[in-house]
Amino acid sequence: MAIKKRKHPKFLRPNYGRSSRSRIKIAWRRPRGIDNKKRLKIKYMGESPSIGYRQPKAIRYNHPRGLPEVLVQTPADLAGLKNVVIRIAGSVGRLKRAAIEKLAASMKLHVVYIKKYAPFVKRIEKKDRKKAKEAAKKEDPSKKSPGGGKSPAEQAKKAPAAAEEKKDATKASPTLESTGKMSSQAVSQAQQSQQQRHDKQI
Repeated sequence: MAIKKRKHPKFLRPNYGRSSRSRIKIAWRRPRGIDNKKRLKIKYMGESPSIGYRQPKAIRYNHPRGLPEVLVQTPADLAGLKNVVIRIAGSVGRLKRAAIEKLAASMKLHVVYIKKYAPFVKRIEKKDRKKAKEAAKKEDPSKKSPGGGKSPAEQAKKAPAAAEEKKDATKASPTLESTGKMSSQAVSQAQQSQQQRHDKQI
């Protein structure tokens, strides 16, 4: 359970709130004048800051919710965080901020100064999907799968039929050995015919 912070009085500068001293702002500045009644700690001038108004060490520098603050810059910084208040760094962009907010909500962590960029993020995601589709359309046909875009199951069904066709083709066409024998017989016949012609001429 979070410990509640102690209250302290407002520490106002001398002449703050007077119309003739509108240049004096609410931010505290230590009085330095030799005759300044606030510096002399005169009671009617109000309280000045002192070490006694400090908060207990267990809750010092905590957020008003009573939980410690953690500065976050990436979604990875949220890993393992519990019972803390998240403050997103000012340099973080819209997309990353939206991702941090979404993750923090799923982890039930409170985010300080939350900015809801859900519509913007949806627009960006839609553009990314559109670009991916266009890139897929422009892809070269040579890069397509050898199966012609068919599923592995269809390819497996057609594999036995293709093997049978190859066997039939090999049976119909002569083998290398048979073609070699035929060529040697043709050469021998040609030689015999030449010899016969030569004998006739003689």
